[in-house]
Formats: sequence, structure tokens, C-alpha cells
Amino acid sequence: MSDKRYKRKVYLEDKPRKQAVEELLQAFQPERKYEWISPQEALGRITAEPVFAKSSMPHYHASAMDGIAVVAEKTYSAHEKNPLILVEHDDFMYVDTGNPVISPYNAVIMIEHVEELGDGRVEIIEPASPWQHIRPIGEDIVQEEMLFPQGHQVRPVDIGAMLAAQVRKIAVVKRPVVTIIPTGNELVSPGNEAKQGNIIEFNGSVFSSFIKEWGGNPILSEIVPDQPALLKEALLKAAVNSDFVVINAGSSAGSKDYTVHILQELGQVFTHGVATRPGKPVIIGKVGNTVVIGMPGYPVSAYLALEWFARPLICKYLGIAEPKREKLKVKLGRRVVSTMGAEDFIRVNIGYVDGNYIATPLTRAAGVTMSLVRADALLVVPPEILGYEQGEYAEVELLKPLDEITTSYIFNGSHDLSIDLLGSHLKRMDPQTKVVSTHTGSMAGIMALKKGEAHAAGIHLLDPDTNEYNIPYLKKLLGKEDYVLLPFLKRQQGWIVPKGNPLCIQTVRDIAKQGAMYVNRQKGAGTRILFDLLLKQENLKPNDIQGYNREYFSHLSVAAEVKGDPQAVGLGVYSAAKAMGVDFIPVADESYDLLMKRAFFESNKGQRILSIIQSQAFIQEVEALGGYKVVRDIQPIYLKEM
Repeated sequence: MSDKRYKRKVYLEDKPRKQAVEELLQAFQPERKYEWISPQEALGRITAEPVFAKSSMPHYHASAMDGIAVVAEKTYSAHEKNPLILVEHDDFMYVDTGNPVISPYNAVIMIEHVEELGDGRVEIIEPASPWQHIRPIGEDIVQEEMLFPQGHQVRPVDIGAMLAAQVRKIAVVKRPVVTIIPTGNELVSPGNEAKQGNIIEFNGSVFSSFIKEWGGNPILSEIVPDQPALLKEALLKAAVNSDFVVINAGSSAGSKDYTVHILQELGQVFTHGVATRPGKPVIIGKVGNTVVIGMPGYPVSAYLALEWFARPLICKYLGIAEPKREKLKVKLGRRVVSTMGAEDFIRVNIGYVDGNYIATPLTRAAGVTMSLVRADALLVVPPEILGYEQGEYAEVELLKPLDEITTSYIFNGSHDLSIDLLGSHLKRMDPQTKVVSTHTGSMAGIMALKKGEAHAAGIHLLDPDTNEYNIPYLKKLLGKEDYVLLPFLKRQQGWIVPKGNPLCIQTVRDIAKQGAMYVNRQKGAGTRILFDLLLKQENLKPNDIQGYNREYFSHLSVAAEVKGDPQAVGLGVYSAAKAMGVDFIPVADESYDLLMKRAFFESNKGQRILSIIQSQAFIQEVEALGGYKVVRDIQPIYLKEM
């Protein structure tokens, strides 16, 4: 039960994010602390004071070559018609690279230009000029010169320069201490069993990693339940021992969101809610002199808000500029709708297709962690516009290197586990590349290819009139355009049912009769088309199927839903049922093929795909999943020639 002393605060502000950051930075006035460490310990640290050389480098005149040290003025008469003979110890001394060149010697002749006569005598036929092949004192570093100013982040080469200059200790800014307090009755620590209603607490570890990456010293506290007294105790303790505090969850307007009330009670709140999507329910305040930031519980909201508000504090403490991401102009593969008055942060995948960088939005749900894992970039829609139309150009902030994006393979269309295996094989062949797979369904995959938004599409479309897969649809949609179809897999489709098949599902009529909760695929998916055909054959309508309008975008998500609900059933491939440990009732064998433009198929990237899917290693891996038969000796089908 919620504590009645703390009433639900329903209203959240719509404060502009930049204004909230400016106010936060003004409120953050830390007492910056320094520490002295050796150069060997300093990688990545920020200098607190200028670093000066304690010694010159080199600190003596050093030979730059293997050879002989001579007095240059005594060699001026040397000529090929008048060779000059020198005697060791009287006229020269042997030196190796790095050896001291001592007075009176003031030049070095390379050993390759010396004729050794024996008995300590050598002959030269060219004169030496003063100080040739000698590194003078301080050529690299001069004693007392400044190596780096304060605010410099130490790199590996900097460590070498400091050691060469005989710097033994440097002053660096201490890492700011950031206490992270995860809150919530539903949370359990990683490694513990997550029962129904439990959530593994992983945001704290992600926060800690970000804080460490940005230069802070994270302290992850124990999980604090949704009890005001315990939260107050944890916050007071953290405020004393930290440069600033991050509280995760409890920042919104729920009945157990106490953070804003506790902060008001212990100090002050100057922001509760920012005009962003996601990430709106952010709290910023102070307890004593310590800044406290309350983060949303949803992972995507939390990670973005941490970057917006925690990273600037760390950079201010360290005295460095906040890093900025590389930007890229992209063409939008889909329409993006936004809300006026709020900044929208949309995760996108990017593919380099036919000379264009094509950005495809990922799910916008704030709780989908994988949308950030998979994202190549962030599209930030300003608060003053309502979005972008498909085909418009916009600027994105890159989350991954441009080279990685440019060399990626963009797969669209129907989901299949074999595409993940293909991506693994491509990665082994070329570590710089990867497969970006978007599960949009077979029809959407064909359209994505047609619009130049993908390199290849997986399709399995059964034509009800001919009972033939794919070709009839391609003839209708693409005509005689220059595409290539690769016959790829034969795979089993069937009913995915809970272990033991408690509802005794064998046919689509059983699903209607038993009132099973059907887990459907999205419109345009080949599996959806097959299910609709089965309904038609049994004279059933979508309204006869409970859950028909619930859409999932992959076979694995269907199987996962079935695993969690004993009344559920879905249509999908055997490999997904096997992966989730649920039962499978075969319904049909189908063709799952790969479609691509002919130009791409004949390119190096296209031929690389063909070589992998025909390799014995790949075939064995796919067929080991169960329910698959890979087509051997693939004969490409050219639509233009049909």
C-alpha cells in the first residue's frame, strides 16, 4: 500500500530539456578534488594542473644512426678522388643509434658510408657536416616545457612523453562519486530468480557502466523498496557521500512514486518533467549541496535521461567539454509522426542502399531495451515540428561508426532464425560487417526492396489460387523488373502450443472451438496469409478467433507469448517452438526464399551471401535448428527472364 502522507502528484511539467540542463548546471557547484598518480596509472584521466617536463628528451647529444662519430671539420678534405683515412680513438669512435656523442665529436657518419680497413682504421670519401645524424639535447622535449595543460585527457602516447620527460607524478581530477539508487518492490538483483511479477534490476549496472565510461566513479547501492522511510534514509546517506545522486524509478506520477515528495521534504525540486519523448518523468533537485536526479524506470527513457543530465555534470566536474556525436544526413524509409512541443528521440537503423543512407525507425516504446542495442543512430525531432514524411531527408546522431553502417547488409521482410545465422557467418568472413534485420513481413519486405530501403528480403507468400509460393506475388508486384529470387529453405509451419498441448489443438477450427487466445503475426506476414487461408478453408472469420488482432513481429515472440500463457496458440516455425521449449503441431511445409535486386545479387556482397548459404557449415547449422531443409545447388530465378 502507498503511504497516505505522500499524495500522488499527477501533474508533470513540460520544461524544455535545454532549460532543465542549464538550471541543473547552475545548481551543480562541486568542490573539485585532485589526486596525484603516476603516469602509468593516468590513462583516460583528466589533468588537474599543467604537466611540465622534468628533463629534456634526449638529455644528451645522441646518435641518430649506427656509424662513427667524428669531428666534422677534420673530414672536409674527404673526396672520392682523395679518400681520407681515420684512426679509431684519434679521429673517430664507433656509435650505435641512441649512444651519446661526446665532445669533441660533432657529427656521425652512417656505417654504410664507411669502408673498414682493419686495425682500427676506416676510410671515408665524403665529408661530414656539423651535427649531421645527431639528435641534439631537447630535440623532442625540452626541460620545463609544458607537455599538456590542465583539462587534458591522458592518452597512451601521453604516458610515453611523461615517462621520457622523467615525470613521476601528475595531478589529476578525482573522479566524481555518483551514487546510484535503484528503487522498486518488483526488483530483484541479477543472478536471483525472477518469479512472476519480478524484474531483474539491470538499469543500475547500465548506469554504472555509463558513469564509468564518462569518467565518474559509480557506487551502486542495494535495491531500495518503495517505502518512503527507506528511500529517505538511502538518499540522505548518498547525499553526504556523493558528488551527485541518481535515483532510478519512482520519478513519475504513480501511487508509489515517492521521489519528488522525498526531495521536496529534504531539500528542493526545480524540475519535475521535461518536454521529451521518451524520458519525460525526470526529477531534478537538491539535498543540501548535493544534486539529485530522479530517472524514469523504463530503460530507454532512463538511458537517454542519464546522458542528458548526468553526463554534463561529470564533464563540468572534470573540466572538459561534453562529447558530441558524428551526424549524418539520411533519407527516411518511413513516415515519422511527432508531437508539437516535445523533443522526440527516435531510434533508427541505417542502411546504405543504392547510394543512399536509408533510416528506418525502430520501436518507440520506452521499455524496449533492444531498440537502443540495435539502433545505429538517434533521430531527434525538434519540438517545433510534427515529424517527417517518408522520403524526406533529416539529420541523425550516429551511435555506431559510419564504416560499420556502410558495410551492413539490410534484410527486410519475414523473420527467420536462419538470417541470424547468416549474419554470424558474414561477420566471421568480414569482422567489419553485420546484418541488420527488420521483421516487417513478406509483403513489406518486397516493398522495402522496391523503394530501395533494403538489400534483401525473406519472403514466404502462399498464393491461394495456385498453392505456389512467392512467384505469383512477385509477378503481380514486380512484373518484369530486374530482381533475383533465391530458393533458400523448406521449413515447417505449425501450431505453436504450450507444453502438453492442453487445449488439444490440431486444426484452426479447434482454436475457435476451444476459445484459445490466438497470437497472430502482423498484416503482410506470410504466416498471417497462411492463417487467413486456413480460416477461409474452414469457413471461419477473424471474429471467430479470440486474439486475432494481437500482432507480433517474429516467430520467436509468438513462441514466447505461448510459453507464458497456457490458453495461447500461435502459428509459426518449428525452430521457434523448439527454442522456447514449447510443443509444435505440423500444419504445412513452405518455401522461404530470398529476394534481391539483380545488381546487388551480382555484386560482391550478393555473391558472398550466396557462397555462405550454400556452404556445408551453414547448412548444417540451419538444419540443426530443426524443421528446416536448405536448398542445395541453388538456381537463381531471374524475374526479368520469366
